[in-house]
Amino acid sequence: MATVQIDRLLETVVRRGASDLHLATGKPPTIRLNGSLRELQTKILDAEDTQALMKSITPERVQQEFEETGSGDYAFAYGEAARFRVAIFKQRGNTSLVLRQIPNKLLTFQQIGLPAMAEQICRRPRGIFLVTGPTGSGKSTTLAAMINYINENFDRHIITMEDPIEFFHPHKKSIVVQREVGVDVPNFAEAIRRALRQDPDVMLVGEMRDLATISAAVTAAETGHLVFGTLHTSGAASTINRIIDAFPTDQQEQIRVQLANNLIAVLSQTLCPRIDTDGRVAAYEFMYITPSIQNLIRDNKTFRIDSDIQTGKKYGMQLLDDNLYQHFLAGRISAEESIDKSKNPGAMVDRMRRDGYQVDEAADDALLAEADDAAGGGKPPMAQPGGGAARPPGPPGQPQMSEAERQAQIQKNRERLQNMNKPK
Repeated sequence: MATVQIDRLLETVVRRGASDLHLATGKPPTIRLNGSLRELQTKILDAEDTQALMKSITPERVQQEFEETGSGDYAFAYGEAARFRVAIFKQRGNTSLVLRQIPNKLLTFQQIGLPAMAEQICRRPRGIFLVTGPTGSGKSTTLAAMINYINENFDRHIITMEDPIEFFHPHKKSIVVQREVGVDVPNFAEAIRRALRQDPDVMLVGEMRDLATISAAVTAAETGHLVFGTLHTSGAASTINRIIDAFPTDQQEQIRVQLANNLIAVLSQTLCPRIDTDGRVAAYEFMYITPSIQNLIRDNKTFRIDSDIQTGKKYGMQLLDDNLYQHFLAGRISAEESIDKSKNPGAMVDRMRRDGYQVDEAADDALLAEADDAAGGGKPPMAQPGGGAARPPGPPGQPQMSEAERQAQIQKNRERLQNMNKPK
């Protein structure tokens, strides 16, 4: 019975395009759709239900680990439709599961919206490329697209080290070897160390989570390999600081030099629910290592990196907040979303005000105070009466754009984007 039930749940996740399925005692099965949690119209799960569902899809090896440690992680294929990465864990003595859908179809750079420099990075013979962002920001999807691009276009030996393996890569023009931490190799650091003797050209490190893994990845790049990795950081400068701070103080000067010499680029991303159509859109911060940024890393002046990113548009560089604001202006995401996901919410509010957009009167007072400070303490424009989302101003001397007019503008943006994507 449990197998039938889990099959129905997984079918629902795939059919509706949900990113996650949550199974917890005392709650109906819940999916995450376009970033929001939605309960399915089924029975409320009890402890026996969650235990049976867990056992119906979990390998014996992971069940044993679950009994010993209270947690377990693995991935499995749901026929040809999709793969799922599963986290099982105990809470209040009961079993809970979170299943993340990993689409079988690999996306192209254009579908994801990656910077044009991504293709050039894939051609590089050596160095480190980092994709960063919070959990659920699409890092694995981005890296899978880049590995697939290399696989289709170059003859390389690609070794991936993942926990667990998410996207399957068949051999194409390249040879792709995928090693799962905990199954094929004990840890990431050991996997990298062993990979150096396996004639690799490209290495993917699923998560650079500790000093040993970071050190091994930097060494791999130094010895002439192209290394892709992920970190749970937000922004290019904070990524640099996170790596350096992982090392003891007496080794930090050395790692600054190694990082400056071997880092190719940092792509920091987040996913935002769209308001013009269903789904989510990725917002990026992209830093490409130039001689100027190399010097800033060596000289421990990472606080000045954002300025270099702003002046590096010819390399495709951009700040996260700038990209969020572009999505807002294009009608793809709401004002609230661009503020919430920005690295400097106060400055984002101030930017909207300076450009004539009104901010919700019910917004956080502390946030507005931060915006006032960023603006130099001047009196802010009047908030839109009655609250509501930020709205674009009309021409000088004309009344503000109504919500109906704003929705019409969003529809025009959607049609314009669809026309741009039509084959010529």
